[in-house]
Amino acid sequence: MTFSLSKTVVSLEGEQLYSYEYAALITKTSITLVKFYVELGVIEPIGDLLHSREIARIAQIQRLRRDLGLNLVGAAMVLDMTTEIAQLRAQLKVYQSHSSNSL
Repeated sequence: MTFSLSKTVVSLEGEQLYSYEYAALITKTSITLVKFYVELGVIEPIGDLLHSREIARIAQIQRLRRDLGLNLVGAAMVLDMTTEIAQLRAQLKVYQSHSSNSL
C-alpha cells in the first residue's frame, strides 16, 4: 500500500496540517476510516487536512475501542467528556487563584 505523504501544510495560524493519508498511516487505520470519522463529525478537518490534535484523537479512539471494547460513539463520548473535565478543572484553578488573591 502506498501513501501519498505530501509536504506539510501550515495554516494561517502557523499550525501544521496533515493529509488523511498521513493520519491513516500514523494511526494504523485506513483512509476510509479517517473519512468515516470526518463524516460522522468525530474529528474536525480543516478543508481536506487534519490538525495533529485530530490525528491524536483518532489514535485515542482506536485505543479505547481496542482496549476497552467501546463502540465509536462511546469512545467519542469518553474523549469529549475528558476534554470537558480538563477545561472545567482549568477554569476552577483560575477561579481558585483569583479567590485566594482577593483575600
